[in-house]
Amino acid sequence: MIASDPSNEQATTQQLSVSRHHSGEVTTCRDVVAEEFPVALVFNGISHAVMMATPQDLETFAEGFALSEGIVTHRREILDMEVNWLTDGVEIQLTVTQRAFLGLKEHRRTLAGRTGCGVCGTESLSLLDLHPERVRTASAVTVDEALIQRILDALPAHQPLMGATGCTHAAAWCNSQGEVVRAFEDIGRHNALDKLIGWIARHDVDTTAGVVFLTSRASYELVRKAARVGLPVLATASAPTALAIRIAHEAGVRLFSFCRTNGFVAY
Repeated sequence: MIASDPSNEQATTQQLSVSRHHSGEVTTCRDVVAEEFPVALVFNGISHAVMMATPQDLETFAEGFALSEGIVTHRREILDMEVNWLTDGVEIQLTVTQRAFLGLKEHRRTLAGRTGCGVCGTESLSLLDLHPERVRTASAVTVDEALIQRILDALPAHQPLMGATGCTHAAAWCNSQGEVVRAFEDIGRHNALDKLIGWIARHDVDTTAGVVFLTSRASYELVRKAARVGLPVLATASAPTALAIRIAHEAGVRLFSFCRTNGFVAY
Protein backbone atom coordinates (compact mmCIF):
# COMPACT_ATOMS: atom_id res chain seq x y z
CA MET A 1 0.00 0.00 0.00
CA ILE A 2 1.18 3.53 -0.68
CA ALA A 3 0.98 5.70 2.41
CA SER A 4 0.45 9.43 2.25
CA ASP A 5 3.38 11.81 2.55
CA PRO A 6 3.14 13.34 6.07
CA SER A 7 4.64 16.58 4.77
CA ASN A 8 1.52 17.06 2.63
CA GLU A 9 -0.99 16.39 5.36
CA GLN A 10 -3.45 19.07 6.36
CA ALA A 11 -3.23 20.52 9.85
CA THR A 12 -5.91 19.17 12.18
CA THR A 13 -6.54 22.56 13.81
CA GLN A 14 -6.43 26.28 13.10
CA GLN A 15 -5.84 29.20 15.43
CA LEU A 16 -8.20 32.14 14.99
CA SER A 17 -8.71 35.50 16.63
CA VAL A 18 -12.08 35.60 18.40
CA SER A 19 -14.12 37.87 20.66
CA ARG A 20 -14.99 36.05 23.83
CA HIS A 21 -18.12 37.24 25.67
CA HIS A 22 -18.42 36.22 29.32
CA SER A 23 -20.22 37.75 32.30
CA GLY A 24 -20.70 41.04 30.50
CA GLU A 25 -17.04 41.36 29.49
CA VAL A 26 -15.58 41.07 25.98
CA THR A 27 -12.00 40.02 25.39
CA THR A 28 -10.07 39.35 22.18
CA CYS A 29 -8.01 36.18 22.22
CA ARG A 30 -6.76 33.27 20.13
CA ASP A 31 -8.90 30.16 19.86
CA VAL A 32 -8.13 26.70 18.48
CA VAL A 33 -10.72 25.14 16.17
CA ALA A 34 -10.80 21.69 14.57
CA GLU A 35 -10.45 21.24 10.83
CA GLU A 36 -13.24 19.62 8.82
CA PHE A 37 -11.90 18.26 5.56
CA PRO A 38 -13.60 16.44 2.64
CA VAL A 39 -12.25 12.94 2.11
CA ALA A 40 -13.26 11.11 -1.06
CA LEU A 41 -13.14 7.31 -1.00
CA VAL A 42 -12.63 5.86 -4.47
CA PHE A 43 -12.80 2.10 -5.10
CA ASN A 44 -11.28 0.73 -8.31
CA GLY A 45 -11.57 4.14 -9.93
CA ILE A 46 -15.21 4.78 -8.98
CA SER A 47 -16.03 7.39 -6.34
CA HIS A 48 -18.13 5.83 -3.59
CA ALA A 49 -18.33 8.34 -0.75
CA VAL A 50 -17.22 11.78 0.34
CA MET A 51 -16.95 12.10 4.11
CA MET A 52 -16.19 15.19 6.15
CA ALA A 53 -13.42 14.13 8.50
CA THR A 54 -10.48 15.21 10.62
CA PRO A 55 -7.49 14.95 8.26
CA GLN A 56 -5.35 12.47 10.17
CA ASP A 57 -5.04 8.65 10.31
CA LEU A 58 -6.65 8.51 6.88
CA GLU A 59 -5.19 5.16 5.82
CA THR A 60 -6.70 3.43 8.85
CA PHE A 61 -9.93 5.38 8.26
CA ALA A 62 -10.22 4.15 4.68
CA GLU A 63 -9.45 0.58 5.67
CA GLY A 64 -11.91 0.65 8.57
CA PHE A 65 -14.61 2.19 6.36
CA ALA A 66 -14.18 -0.55 3.76
CA LEU A 67 -14.50 -3.22 6.47
CA SER A 68 -17.31 -1.68 8.52
CA GLU A 69 -19.41 -0.93 5.43
CA GLY A 70 -19.02 -4.52 4.23
CA ILE A 71 -17.18 -3.52 1.04
CA VAL A 72 -14.44 -6.00 1.96
CA THR A 73 -14.65 -8.86 4.44
CA HIS A 74 -10.91 -8.91 5.25
CA ARG A 75 -8.16 -6.35 4.85
CA ARG A 76 -6.30 -8.62 2.42
CA GLU A 77 -9.06 -7.80 -0.12
CA ILE A 78 -7.60 -4.28 -0.24
CA LEU A 79 -4.84 -4.74 -2.77
CA ASP A 80 -3.49 -1.20 -2.84
CA MET A 81 -4.16 2.24 -1.39
CA GLU A 82 -2.96 5.70 -2.37
CA VAL A 83 -3.75 8.93 -0.52
CA ASN A 84 -3.68 12.04 -2.69
CA TRP A 85 -3.74 15.46 -1.00
CA LEU A 86 -5.52 17.98 -3.21
CA THR A 87 -6.13 21.70 -2.80
CA ASP A 88 -9.65 21.33 -1.44
CA GLY A 89 -9.65 17.82 0.01
CA VAL A 90 -8.18 14.35 0.06
CA GLU A 91 -8.80 11.53 -2.40
CA ILE A 92 -8.08 7.99 -1.23
CA GLN A 93 -7.78 5.53 -4.09
CA LEU A 94 -8.35 1.92 -3.00
CA THR A 95 -7.91 -1.07 -5.25
CA VAL A 96 -10.00 -4.03 -4.05
CA THR A 97 -10.47 -7.56 -5.34
CA GLN A 98 -12.92 -8.25 -8.13
CA ARG A 99 -15.26 -10.05 -5.73
CA ALA A 100 -15.39 -7.04 -3.42
CA PHE A 101 -15.86 -4.59 -6.27
CA LEU A 102 -18.73 -6.57 -7.81
CA GLY A 103 -20.46 -6.65 -4.44
CA LEU A 104 -19.95 -2.91 -4.06
CA LYS A 105 -21.56 -2.20 -7.41
CA GLU A 106 -24.60 -4.26 -6.44
CA HIS A 107 -25.16 -2.21 -3.29
CA ARG A 108 -23.99 1.16 -4.53
CA ARG A 109 -24.25 4.07 -2.13
CA THR A 110 -23.39 7.69 -2.72
CA LEU A 111 -22.89 9.29 0.67
CA ALA A 112 -23.38 13.05 0.89
CA GLY A 113 -20.48 13.90 3.15
CA ARG A 114 -22.08 14.61 6.48
CA THR A 115 -20.15 13.76 9.62
CA GLY A 116 -23.11 12.63 11.69
CA CYS A 117 -25.29 10.57 9.37
CA GLY A 118 -24.80 6.90 8.77
CA VAL A 119 -27.33 6.34 5.99
CA CYS A 120 -27.16 9.59 3.98
CA GLY A 121 -27.30 8.83 0.28
CA THR A 122 -28.71 5.32 0.51
CA GLU A 123 -30.61 4.91 -2.73
CA SER A 124 -33.63 3.00 -1.38
CA LEU A 125 -35.07 1.57 1.83
CA SER A 126 -34.36 -1.93 0.55
CA LEU A 127 -30.63 -1.23 0.73
CA LEU A 128 -30.69 -0.48 4.46
CA ASP A 129 -29.02 -3.40 6.22
CA LEU A 130 -31.02 -3.65 9.46
CA HIS A 131 -30.47 -7.36 10.12
CA PRO A 132 -26.85 -7.96 11.11
CA GLU A 133 -25.00 -11.21 11.30
CA ARG A 134 -24.34 -12.52 14.81
CA VAL A 135 -21.00 -11.76 16.40
CA ARG A 136 -19.23 -15.12 16.29
CA THR A 137 -17.20 -14.97 19.50
CA ALA A 138 -18.42 -13.68 22.84
CA SER A 139 -16.29 -11.39 24.97
CA ALA A 140 -14.59 -12.61 28.11
CA VAL A 141 -14.39 -9.09 29.58
CA THR A 142 -16.32 -8.25 32.75
CA VAL A 143 -17.84 -4.80 32.38
CA ASP A 144 -18.43 -3.20 35.76
CA GLU A 145 -18.31 0.25 37.31
CA ALA A 146 -14.61 -0.04 38.11
CA LEU A 147 -13.73 -0.84 34.48
CA ILE A 148 -15.77 2.05 33.11
CA GLN A 149 -14.26 4.45 35.64
CA ARG A 150 -10.72 3.43 34.70
CA ILE A 151 -11.50 3.99 31.02
CA LEU A 152 -13.02 7.41 31.67
CA ASP A 153 -10.10 8.43 33.87
CA ALA A 154 -7.56 7.39 31.22
CA LEU A 155 -9.29 8.62 28.06
CA PRO A 156 -8.67 12.41 28.26
CA ALA A 157 -4.92 11.84 27.93
CA HIS A 158 -5.65 10.24 24.53
CA GLN A 159 -7.81 13.13 23.28
CA PRO A 160 -5.45 16.01 22.45
CA LEU A 161 -7.77 17.40 19.76
CA MET A 162 -10.73 17.37 22.13
CA GLY A 163 -8.63 19.08 24.77
CA ALA A 164 -7.59 21.79 22.33
CA THR A 165 -10.88 22.36 20.51
CA GLY A 166 -13.75 20.72 22.42
CA CYS A 167 -14.98 19.53 19.03
CA THR A 168 -14.03 15.90 18.40
CA HIS A 169 -15.29 12.44 19.24
CA ALA A 170 -13.02 9.56 20.21
CA ALA A 171 -13.16 5.81 19.64
CA ALA A 172 -10.89 3.80 21.91
CA TRP A 173 -9.79 0.20 22.25
CA CYS A 174 -9.50 -0.63 25.95
CA ASN A 175 -8.21 -3.85 27.44
CA SER A 176 -9.87 -5.95 30.14
CA GLN A 177 -8.17 -3.86 32.86
CA GLY A 178 -9.64 -0.61 31.52
CA GLU A 179 -6.37 0.65 30.02
CA VAL A 180 -6.76 2.67 26.82
CA VAL A 181 -4.52 0.87 24.34
CA ARG A 182 -5.29 3.08 21.32
CA ALA A 183 -7.71 5.91 20.62
CA PHE A 184 -8.61 7.83 17.47
CA GLU A 185 -10.25 11.25 17.23
CA ASP A 186 -12.44 12.76 14.54
CA ILE A 187 -15.16 15.36 14.18
CA GLY A 188 -17.44 12.50 13.13
CA ARG A 189 -18.17 9.67 15.54
CA HIS A 190 -18.54 7.23 12.63
CA ASN A 191 -15.16 8.29 11.28
CA ALA A 192 -13.48 7.83 14.66
CA LEU A 193 -14.89 4.29 14.89
CA ASP A 194 -13.77 3.49 11.34
CA LYS A 195 -10.24 4.64 12.18
CA LEU A 196 -10.25 2.35 15.21
CA ILE A 197 -11.63 -0.57 13.18
CA GLY A 198 -8.87 -0.07 10.61
CA TRP A 199 -6.25 -0.14 13.37
CA ILE A 200 -7.79 -3.27 14.93
CA ALA A 201 -7.67 -5.02 11.56
CA ARG A 202 -4.09 -3.97 10.87
CA HIS A 203 -2.88 -5.25 14.23
CA ASP A 204 -5.02 -8.40 14.29
CA VAL A 205 -6.38 -7.46 17.72
CA ASP A 206 -8.22 -10.11 19.72
CA THR A 207 -11.61 -8.40 19.90
CA THR A 208 -12.82 -10.71 22.68
CA ALA A 209 -10.20 -9.33 25.07
CA GLY A 210 -11.35 -5.72 25.35
CA VAL A 211 -14.01 -3.06 24.95
CA VAL A 212 -14.65 -0.41 22.31
CA PHE A 213 -15.49 2.89 24.02
CA LEU A 214 -17.09 5.78 22.12
CA THR A 215 -17.48 9.31 23.47
CA SER A 216 -20.74 9.69 21.55
CA ARG A 217 -24.27 8.32 21.61
CA ALA A 218 -24.92 4.79 20.33
CA SER A 219 -26.65 5.22 17.00
CA TYR A 220 -27.84 2.45 14.67
CA GLU A 221 -24.89 2.80 12.34
CA LEU A 222 -22.24 2.57 15.05
CA VAL A 223 -23.69 -0.65 16.44
CA ARG A 224 -24.11 -2.00 12.90
CA LYS A 225 -20.45 -1.30 12.13
CA ALA A 226 -19.39 -3.02 15.36
CA ALA A 227 -21.48 -6.08 14.53
CA ARG A 228 -20.18 -6.31 10.98
CA VAL A 229 -16.55 -6.53 12.07
CA GLY A 230 -17.20 -8.76 15.09
CA LEU A 231 -16.79 -6.35 18.00
CA PRO A 232 -18.67 -8.00 20.88
CA VAL A 233 -18.66 -5.13 23.44
CA LEU A 234 -19.54 -1.50 22.79
CA ALA A 235 -19.68 1.19 25.46
CA THR A 236 -20.76 4.78 24.85
CA ALA A 237 -20.77 7.99 26.84
CA SER A 238 -24.27 9.02 25.78
CA ALA A 239 -27.64 7.46 25.05
CA PRO A 240 -28.48 4.70 22.57
CA THR A 241 -31.37 4.81 20.13
CA ALA A 242 -34.09 2.15 20.19
CA LEU A 243 -32.91 0.85 16.80
CA ALA A 244 -29.32 0.62 18.05
CA ILE A 245 -30.52 -1.50 20.98
CA ARG A 246 -32.48 -3.80 18.66
CA ILE A 247 -29.49 -4.19 16.35
CA ALA A 248 -27.25 -4.97 19.34
CA HIS A 249 -29.67 -7.65 20.60
CA GLU A 250 -29.95 -9.24 17.17
CA ALA A 251 -26.18 -9.22 16.62
CA GLY A 252 -25.21 -10.33 20.11
CA VAL A 253 -23.31 -7.12 20.82
CA ARG A 254 -23.20 -6.22 24.52
CA LEU A 255 -24.15 -2.54 24.68
CA PHE A 256 -23.42 -0.22 27.61
CA SER A 257 -24.39 3.45 27.49
CA PHE A 258 -24.65 6.53 29.72
CA CYS A 259 -21.19 5.55 30.95
CA ARG A 260 -20.18 7.75 33.87
CA THR A 261 -17.60 7.49 36.63
CA ASN A 262 -20.38 6.39 38.98
CA GLY A 263 -22.26 3.92 36.77
CA PHE A 264 -23.73 2.97 33.40
CA VAL A 265 -26.77 1.36 31.81
CA ALA A 266 -26.60 -2.14 30.31
CA TYR A 267 -29.00 -2.90 27.44
